[in-house]
Amino acid sequence: MTALKIPNRDARRLWLSTHGLGDAPTGPLDTLGLINRLGFVQLDSIQIVSRAHHHILWSRNQHYREPKLDALLAKDRAVFEHFTHDASVLPMAVLPMWQRQFQRMKEKVARSSWYGGALKSLDLDAIKARIADEGPLSTHAFDTRVEGKKEMWKRPPHKVGLDYLWFSGELATCHRDGFTKVYDLAERVFPEDLRTQDVADHDQVTWLCRAALERLGFGTQGEIRKFWDATDVREVADWAARDSAQYVPVDIESADGTWTKALASPDIEHRLAVTPNPTSRLRILNPFDPAIRDRVRLKRLFGFDYTVEMFVPKDKRQWGYYVFPLLEGARFVGRIEAKADRATGTLSVSNLWFEPGVARTAQRVAKLDAELTRLCRLAGVDSISWDCERTA
Repeated sequence: MTALKIPNRDARRLWLSTHGLGDAPTGPLDTLGLINRLGFVQLDSIQIVSRAHHHILWSRNQHYREPKLDALLAKDRAVFEHFTHDASVLPMAVLPMWQRQFQRMKEKVARSSWYGGALKSLDLDAIKARIADEGPLSTHAFDTRVEGKKEMWKRPPHKVGLDYLWFSGELATCHRDGFTKVYDLAERVFPEDLRTQDVADHDQVTWLCRAALERLGFGTQGEIRKFWDATDVREVADWAARDSAQYVPVDIESADGTWTKALASPDIEHRLAVTPNPTSRLRILNPFDPAIRDRVRLKRLFGFDYTVEMFVPKDKRQWGYYVFPLLEGARFVGRIEAKADRATGTLSVSNLWFEPGVARTAQRVAKLDAELTRLCRLAGVDSISWDCERTA
């Protein structure tokens, strides 16, 4: 079958639309619908303006506010927390297809140097028994301490046990107290009809691959695998070999004019025909936004070279600790460093960089001002302080 060629402009248009960034972020808010559309939303503890999971949802509908996600998790039981490529929140409907991931993560954690040794001396049944008897508990309810030399990422024994039971699906996040995870028995959090479904592993893999491609629109086998990070290379290759009716071979033009072979959803031609050009609005995206998470793909599609530098030593950073990409239409036009201080009610802008060839026009700066004002509402602050050059 001859591969469908998708020019770079069309690839960008489809990519942004598929990831919920094509339309203006307005209209009625459906938080669960947004999460279903994305597949998952990455969780992150760092709060520079607003935590990543809240910012990601806000970028798609700016009526979103932080308590909305908490209610879906703790009250409605419409989502659950687990591990994709990182800690994430997923639609509860995905649970039957996630049984293999519980097992994969259980085995991975048991083999890891961080957890493996500590697990041997733990009484996991005692941890579960306490939660069964006392109700949901956070790590603060336990008092074991790190023994020996304190090292980065080293956890006290009880935290190792809680994490292991959470990774394995025996415990689940009941709710969060601030950002502190509160654990309960999985059977008291996950709906029984979803928790007890017995889906063959082969069918789980098929669903995961199809669902990834549906949400990506197009992608290489590697990108399909990395979407959920719940399958391995061989499993995705086997799926592609047996399920060819569920995708279309395509060639995707990169920003530099080269081409990449990929797979696309079966309705790719219809999607291309009906997907409008993206809004010209300027958006401040979160560094962990799913549309830009794969930095190699981001550079290939958009020609935007972006790195999260929070773990880079300060003297080796090119940009800064936490820098937000700026998306205008279908083009990444720059990056901005900003931080919210809720105590003083101020959003401080410390650095602003536009990409080479992008003019710092009055119209573009006005768009940025409008977006910063909207971002203030999410962060719960009411004024903007410019600590760097704002205009040309």
